[in-house]
Amino acid sequence: MDISYIINELAEDRENYFNAVSPPIMQTSNFVFKTVAEMRSAFADEYSTYLYSRGRNPTVDILRKKLAALDGAEDCLVFNNGAAATFAAVLANVKSGDHIVSVAKPYTWTQKLFNEILPRFIITTTYIDGTAIENFERAILPNTTLIYLESPNSWDYKLQDLKAVAELAKAENIITIIDNSYCTPLYQKPIKYGIDLAMQTATKYIGGHSDTLGGVLSGKKEMIEKIFNSEYMNIGSGIQPFNAWLLLRGLRTLPARLDRITASTKKVVAFLKQHPKVESVIFPFDESFPQYELAKQQMSGACGLFTFIIKAENIDAIEKFCEDLQHFFMAVSWGGHESLIIPKCSGIQPADFDAGNKEHRMMRLYVGLEDADYLIKDLEQAFEKMSA
Repeated sequence: MDISYIINELAEDRENYFNAVSPPIMQTSNFVFKTVAEMRSAFADEYSTYLYSRGRNPTVDILRKKLAALDGAEDCLVFNNGAAATFAAVLANVKSGDHIVSVAKPYTWTQKLFNEILPRFIITTTYIDGTAIENFERAILPNTTLIYLESPNSWDYKLQDLKAVAELAKAENIITIIDNSYCTPLYQKPIKYGIDLAMQTATKYIGGHSDTLGGVLSGKKEMIEKIFNSEYMNIGSGIQPFNAWLLLRGLRTLPARLDRITASTKKVVAFLKQHPKVESVIFPFDESFPQYELAKQQMSGACGLFTFIIKAENIDAIEKFCEDLQHFFMAVSWGGHESLIIPKCSGIQPADFDAGNKEHRMMRLYVGLEDADYLIKDLEQAFEKMSA
């Protein structure tokens, strides 16, 4: 389906709601029935009908159909946030005694799930460098049931060869899950390469306005229905109608926003690469990136998130640079209208800072919807004050 059709028309039964351009917010907890037989049928199969909005809701369903189509999936579920979507996807596919293979340094709350929650149920995880398929082959054990991917990863943007990993996993009867938040389905379609479940944090580019949270889990109908009937309903972390409506609103402008962010990011990256205070830039669509060819092969684009390593002799210089920025906000997440920065040293105690460690001098930058020259001027003035 054409992306314009998906975003603007798919699942929008306007004749059923007074021909309104924008769909209504079905802000209801409950749905009524005229007969006992109808209610009995709903109890038997809540996945297929409306009974209680913890399960299905009409506003949420419009969003589900659009997001599944964008992913090239049969169906999807929308959660209150990305962490909840990952939690449900993982929990649905492991049992006591199982083993997980995960890429190294996944999202913080995913790592907590693997390191702190799942070990309570005797589920172990092996972390690997996912840049080589051989590392996956060596890590797989007889009790491995799940492979967790994050491509690109955060901070260093390491990629995994999705097609190769999917083929290996299917041969070993292992389920694959990917966090596709960096690319969105517009720039990468993991299901096309054989990945079983694709997750993305809709909080970021789908919402686009930093005013709501959301998490998307897409895959085959059979897998999605299984998760719906167990983890999704039991955890009760499905998105609320108003938040779903906000994501529908954000979805309308997704291609336009990504186009602008992509164009601005190229300019900001080019500026930083030539700046004497910058040691290097890490960005998947930069020709210097070690996996540049793989990035071009399985990603149709890269958005506004990248890392640069600043030249600084101490933590004070890094902190001064960040605090002197006037138009980049220091905050987590990305994908909204506002440009952001996070220094890696914000997660390090000052006494532990080592200027010789490149990781300690990493700065994660997100380019939002502001004019590129406006952002470059801000970076330049902060660099100048850092040198003074």
